[in-house]
Amino acid sequence: MGSCLSRLAAISSPPGGGVLPEPEKPPSSKIDSVPAFREFSLEQLKAATDNFSHENIVSEGGERTPNVVFKGNLEGDHWIAVKRFPKTAWPDPRQFADEASSVGQVRSDRLVNLIGCCYEGDERYLIAEYMPNETLARHLFHWDQRPMEWAMRIRVAYYLAQALEHCTNNGRPLYHDLNAYRVLFDKDGNPRLSCFGLMKNSRDGKSYSTNLAYTPPEYQRTGRVTAESVIFSFGTILLDLLSGKHIPPTHALDLIKGRNALSLMDSHLEGQFTSEDGTEVVRLASRCLQFEPRERPNVKALVQSLVVLQRKNEVPSFTMLGILRQPMPEPSPSVTRVVSGFKDACSRVDLTAIHEILVKTHYKDDAGENELSFQMWTKQMQEMLNARRRGDLAFRERDFGLAIDRYSEFINGGAMVSPTVFARRSLAYLMTDQADAALRDAMQAQYVNPEWATAFYLQSVALARLNMDKEAADMLEEGAILEAKKSGKN
Repeated sequence: MGSCLSRLAAISSPPGGGVLPEPEKPPSSKIDSVPAFREFSLEQLKAATDNFSHENIVSEGGERTPNVVFKGNLEGDHWIAVKRFPKTAWPDPRQFADEASSVGQVRSDRLVNLIGCCYEGDERYLIAEYMPNETLARHLFHWDQRPMEWAMRIRVAYYLAQALEHCTNNGRPLYHDLNAYRVLFDKDGNPRLSCFGLMKNSRDGKSYSTNLAYTPPEYQRTGRVTAESVIFSFGTILLDLLSGKHIPPTHALDLIKGRNALSLMDSHLEGQFTSEDGTEVVRLASRCLQFEPRERPNVKALVQSLVVLQRKNEVPSFTMLGILRQPMPEPSPSVTRVVSGFKDACSRVDLTAIHEILVKTHYKDDAGENELSFQMWTKQMQEMLNARRRGDLAFRERDFGLAIDRYSEFINGGAMVSPTVFARRSLAYLMTDQADAALRDAMQAQYVNPEWATAFYLQSVALARLNMDKEAADMLEEGAILEAKKSGKN
């Protein structure tokens, strides 16, 4: 298999060969900066998240669950992530609290540590450390500036293996639905494994996603998660790291067996690794993905295999990720301050800035939206909400083609009207060079909400893209007038 990767080999092994030392900072269970696990009141969480403001939503559940994760600031000292579950996920509050407390004792700087829970009435929340630098999926599949380099990808794999070994050594060998969205990056750019997947399977859905192509074969047969199932999922993440995209394990194994492993590799990695290193990672992924669970390595073997592949140990993770190491952000600005920059972004036709603003403002300008999001409806209504949630996830992750498809499902359902969905689909059309469609959606958003400045601003951007400069300037001014009127500045 070494020959099939030789074309990409362009760097030398370490001087003198042999095993490289481990990174300077080994995993530690002593996390002095993380608060001890405790139970929170609902009022405390409301205060931390500005009453669960839409501005503080950092991720939303998929089609199976209405789970939502909020960012919050705890008493001015700690940033936290608050995950909200429906009561049906954990009907027994005491069982929920006991399980959360058990997970909260498994501490490591390789984990996003669980620091608390809340269970008042029908409410169920988990509280964890807040990770400010996105997910592995974001950096691997939806990067903006540059793709993740080889050394960082192997560091991710190594740190993740260490996290799983730590959990195993502390009586938590089972991890539910391990995937690239479960790996997050802290303020230093170091990868951490989310603690949420350590919670035992609850009633809000299955332990794995509905895509059977990435599900361990034994789970498909029995519905049970085992330690070997976790290794299989680790193998799928190795494939993600090798390829920079999602490849079904069966297809990857066929390529490896056919001595065509080169086609697995992300072309952006050319020249960044030796043939030996590439071959070893492919071999390790292949072992993890074996059909028979007993043929897969254990977590200790994963750590031992990956430690010798670590490169650039002296380079901080934030440098390799291409991000700035900085203190945790100040509490989120108010909606008024966020929207006040909209005119400037639209006047510059800065689609990236517009996207960031629309993500932050979420559905704040949709009447009654706060009640819609968390109630049970008819099957048709629930299907529409699920389509919108999938659209929101794709929009947040900058997969604009998918966002258009999912938002179209929502709009075509006809039972609900949302100016925000039209605005988001309008920007998605702009991002995919469909200015005519973007203009139609922005006009539709204005029709639904005639006093909404955002609709006018987006029309301005679409008109500018259509080289209708005078009309674009007029719409920009109309939006500014409406925004000033709303803010009480007239």
